[in-house]
Amino acid sequence: MSLRARIDALIHGPRAQGFITAVILFNAIILGLETSVTVMAAAGPLILFLDAACLSIFVIEIGMKLFARGGRFFRDGWNVFDFVIVGIALMPATQGLSVLRALRILRLLRIVSVTPRLRRVVEGFLSALPGMASVFLLMGIIFYIFAVMATKLFAGAFPEWFGDMGNSAYSLFQIMTLESWSMGIVRPVMEVFPLAWLFFVPFILMTTFAVMNLVVGLIVNSMQEAHQEEENAATEAYRDEVLSRLAQIEERLSRAEGTGRDRDAS
Repeated sequence: MSLRARIDALIHGPRAQGFITAVILFNAIILGLETSVTVMAAAGPLILFLDAACLSIFVIEIGMKLFARGGRFFRDGWNVFDFVIVGIALMPATQGLSVLRALRILRLLRIVSVTPRLRRVVEGFLSALPGMASVFLLMGIIFYIFAVMATKLFAGAFPEWFGDMGNSAYSLFQIMTLESWSMGIVRPVMEVFPLAWLFFVPFILMTTFAVMNLVVGLIVNSMQEAHQEEENAATEAYRDEVLSRLAQIEERLSRAEGTGRDRDAS
């Protein structure tokens, strides 16, 4: 086995992945402690040293993966994700780039790339995006129609909620999330327009209970498909391994029979 193959097996082995997971979680705690003025006053240098140590481990891990896989490293989307996250952490947080210090907490997202179950959730979500685009387009059409209607119907009496398209869309978004929609918006509107429920109830039924359930259904279906594909791949790999072993056994038996025949002939 070549050096690259040994390093690849080491860095992707269960022990190394478990160690990296522990470092990611520890680093997340360290970054949280950095937000505490009391902790930084008491142990600021130690906290910064531990943060730098965690970052060094991540850099070494990425370097080992790059050496082991070469150009194939960037063919895996999760490797690219890890590379970008670590690269952001290495950029200098000067005054112009001070926001990068806040983005260091994105290192916690690396827990997704090293946890197969979390990867499956994200992959299911990403595979559902094409179908979700159609659902979001439908929701956008519904929002536009109801925002125009709400502006026409309620702008005169409630300009702070429905005075223009922007206010109407935001108010309808609040209603869709069911956040203080009844006592906060709908009932005050119904005090002036008693039949306003004929407008708001169908909107809630279409957006909150119909369209959003479509989004949830698409994500769940995509996650199930991703899980099924993973199981099929594992089954095929196991089948290929069994067939390979059977072929080796058959070859050995054939050699043994040939050797026996040669002995009988002699």
